[in-house]
Amino acid sequence: MEKQIQNFLNSDLLNKYLVGDLSLEESIEVEHFISNYPEAAEAYEKLQDNLEIVAKAGAVDLPNHMLGNIMDSLEEANDTKVIQLVQDRKTPWYSIAASAAAVLFAATSFMLYQKNIDLSSENNVVVDEIFDLRSDIESNNSKLDELSRELLKLNNPDSRKYVINGNARAKNLKTVAYINSVEKTSMIDVITLPQLPEEQQYQIWAELQDRMVNLGILDESDRKLKQIPYMEDALALSIKIGTKGDNASENDTEVAEISLKEK
Repeated sequence: MEKQIQNFLNSDLLNKYLVGDLSLEESIEVEHFISNYPEAAEAYEKLQDNLEIVAKAGAVDLPNHMLGNIMDSLEEANDTKVIQLVQDRKTPWYSIAASAAAVLFAATSFMLYQKNIDLSSENNVVVDEIFDLRSDIESNNSKLDELSRELLKLNNPDSRKYVINGNARAKNLKTVAYINSVEKTSMIDVITLPQLPEEQQYQIWAELQDRMVNLGILDESDRKLKQIPYMEDALALSIKIGTKGDNASENDTEVAEISLKEK
């Protein structure tokens, strides 16, 4: 039995009972120990006294003479005898327990509210990151699809590959043209283009039986496969240097040429 009482006193049941934080079964168990074991009753009384001390720790007592002065003043003013009320200075334990429980509930509510705000903020961050990640995935998938389509065109058995190297005027120039006469598509891949003065630019031309057709501008900054117009009866492709802003002319300086009838 001594061990049972000792285990009870070492537990936190008395503290929880004091602040009303026990179930009905646990409360009945505590009341049984208090009623039947002096050690439990003494420990409970001590906890009540300690709680009362804590609750009153912040209170400020009035000077002893203050109440007497107030009573004398009232008697002189009204000539009426004031009946002094005698108060029991000991606060009921259940009032203290209720106050402590209210303080504990308020503190817990504030902590839960603050935690909920933090979790909500973290959740918003996670949602934004997921949204950005999905956008990146969609963008990457789009780029992969585009690259896959380009590779299919390049690997198509009907596609012909033409390497266009520069002449003495542009020795480092190199581009690759892919022409599919079945699907009627033409693409060009810029490998290297020598730097030109600010006012000049590279242009690609198609040579037909009776004329030259400008297919567009080549720019080294756009280092990827570029779609160019398909010319049905083109005899050759050539790259020329022209002046920006002027109308393209077939008399511009030619720096590279490849015949399309060799394959």
